[in-house]
Amino acid sequence: MTAIAAEASREARRTALILAVSQAVVGSAAPIAISMGALAGQYLLGADKSLATAPITGYNLGVALGALPAAAIIRRLGQRGGFMTGTAVTALGGLSATLALFHGSFWLFALALLVLGIGGAFVQQFRFAAADNAPPEFKARAISFVLAGGIVTAILGPQIVIFTRELFAPVMFAGSFAAILPLAAAGAVILSFLRLRPKAASRVDVADGDARPLSEIVTRPRFVAALFCAVGSYALMSFVMTGAPLAMVGCGLSEDNATLGISWHVMAMFGPSFFTGSLIHRFGAERVVATGLVLLIGCGAVALSGLALWQFWTSLILLGLGWNFGFIGATAMVAASYRPSEKGKVQGFHDFMLFGSVACASLLSGVVYNAWGWEMLNWMIFPVTVLCFVALGALKVTSSRKAEA
Repeated sequence: MTAIAAEASREARRTALILAVSQAVVGSAAPIAISMGALAGQYLLGADKSLATAPITGYNLGVALGALPAAAIIRRLGQRGGFMTGTAVTALGGLSATLALFHGSFWLFALALLVLGIGGAFVQQFRFAAADNAPPEFKARAISFVLAGGIVTAILGPQIVIFTRELFAPVMFAGSFAAILPLAAAGAVILSFLRLRPKAASRVDVADGDARPLSEIVTRPRFVAALFCAVGSYALMSFVMTGAPLAMVGCGLSEDNATLGISWHVMAMFGPSFFTGSLIHRFGAERVVATGLVLLIGCGAVALSGLALWQFWTSLILLGLGWNFGFIGATAMVAASYRPSEKGKVQGFHDFMLFGSVACASLLSGVVYNAWGWEMLNWMIFPVTVLCFVALGALKVTSSRKAEA
């Protein structure tokens, strides 16, 4: 049994490594879309810039709409075939965005980013795939290990933007989105090394018991608290980050400063992933989520203290750190709330709800920024984090009552 467990652990680490590298490469499409989406939107719009963040909303909406189909395709084709299908969708989104910029069509560009977001929905499934292939004691570490691939994303994506933004001048930003095609191709090659899970593994699901109805799973206190905190952490991150490049450029800072600010932010999002899983294993997911919420409050405090470059960058770094602890902790809570036979529908439902909320947050970001400015974006952090703390507190009370019963 020891030899079998050791082999399972090695296979889990191999799978997590492949998914981490794929996250680093294919996931670089996300910072390209996020850092350039609103600026390209401004470039394509006329005098009214209030819809500048609509392309980013399109991207996040695509992730939400793609969540359930992505989970179904992965379940039907297997992880290797499903994830490689996702790279093809990502390539299509990058090509469509490039053509939209050449045609000067704002709404075609927003639609292209929606397609790119659907490709991103497959990337979001990497973290669940790593957890599903890992033994219980390695699940949280597997999730954080995959997301650690985002460190490369934090460097690669923004650097691609800086060096390709004017590649097809005078058509600005087209080069950045064209660069997504080779990224998707490289990701497909990396994912081809995933091993198909043996058919015998399906017997584990049978032994685990019949799958419960989705309504029963998603109304349990632990899942509700996990979803609430995941939505709060991710939606706040999207809400503030989407408006940050507009605010920096609006304050007279350069587009390169705005792009590098997003780079620091994305590095902070994924950098702690090397040890977040260990922290969850040691202290519990709920405490790690609470730490993330405190960091988000710190982000709002720094952002509201002034408009210097260091304040923008510092607040974005704290925003990334808060997202990391909040989101990875909440994902670990979700991964512990379902049986193997229930994973597809629960993961799809979770990501649909999560990224639907994130899409709304990114759209509201542009509206709020144009109406009330950068300060209001950051004031919104405080009530949302308080509600997340309430959800964690309610879970603790419920768990205590069950322990006493």
